[in-house]
Amino acid sequence: MSLPLLHVVRSLNPADGGPAEAVRQLCAAHRAQGTPAEVVTLDALDAPWLENWEGGAHALAGRGGYGWTPALGRWLGARPDAFAGVFVHGLWQWQGAGVRRALRGRETPYFLFPHGMLDPWFRDAWPLRHLRKALYWRAAEHRVARDAAAVIFTSDEERRLGRGTFRPWAPKREVVIPLGTAAPPGASEALRERFFARFPELRGEPILLFLGRLHEKKGCDLLIEAFRRVAPPMRVVFAGPCPEEAFGKRLRRMAAGLPVTFLGPIYGEEKWGALAAAEVFALPSHQENFGMAVAEALASGLPVLLSDKVNIWREIVADGAGLAEPDTVEGVTRLLERWLTADRAALRAAAGRCFAARFDIRRTAENLVALISACR
Repeated sequence: MSLPLLHVVRSLNPADGGPAEAVRQLCAAHRAQGTPAEVVTLDALDAPWLENWEGGAHALAGRGGYGWTPALGRWLGARPDAFAGVFVHGLWQWQGAGVRRALRGRETPYFLFPHGMLDPWFRDAWPLRHLRKALYWRAAEHRVARDAAAVIFTSDEERRLGRGTFRPWAPKREVVIPLGTAAPPGASEALRERFFARFPELRGEPILLFLGRLHEKKGCDLLIEAFRRVAPPMRVVFAGPCPEEAFGKRLRRMAAGLPVTFLGPIYGEEKWGALAAAEVFALPSHQENFGMAVAEALASGLPVLLSDKVNIWREIVADGAGLAEPDTVEGVTRLLERWLTADRAALRAAAGRCFAARFDIRRTAENLVALISACR
């Protein structure tokens, strides 16, 4: 493909999780395959996470949480037909409406990744927010989905759950292209040793790892309560930012007296080192579109314990790479009990196979290029 690809995202802040990490991984995979890729973000010009962004990123300084800025239209308008395709990541912010407006009447197709933001869980958890979104959907956002060359879901479950949450729903095309991740950046033993050098108090401890934002929807409280009930001979390690201070304090109160460690956010080699050091990964979310950290765990040969609200749980269980139960204290308790009697060697071997077959980011990048060709 001679023309570059463009990814447009509200923010590249790694603390925001999913979309930012997906863009980073996809751009690296595109470049490795010889496909040039650029990124536009609505971050502030001096956002610290942009300094070391590999390949560079065009920051356009959107305003507020919504990210509105006329600079997005001007930036795209100054580059007519400069891209083979544009991928919009996320809903409810300016990147979608801005790209649609700028590309209207142009030959360049754009594609929409909802990244789970159509999931009905949000409607049930925060009905007032859902009402505002429903009004905005009718006023503007449904046109972003309607005029996209395709809406890209990352699992069959995401498509099933998301396609009826807001009306009208009339995209030209719906496709499922699983996301993924790259393999760890080095040998497991070396990554593990560097991790223990950074956190020596964890050496020798069997680790059950939670990696991600400590947020209400992630089921962190379920994991702590289930751990209290089962008392497995392990240490729970929570690694990730906690956006809401009150929720973090609540988790620490719940964990008092238990072998639980809160590391705070870790990235890069430290993140991969934590995965290499763990025995099992847990994500008992109430809602999870894809779970980039799940793919990273599988890439590290790590079995996963999931709730059945993580949209890729069926594929993982079918491959024998993990276990799944409902997102309740009772369900997570059963997960821990099942893990204690499971064939761990078989689960670990299956984890690597599952990653290679389903969640290698190189396959995702290839499929996106093929999608552009199919939609022209």
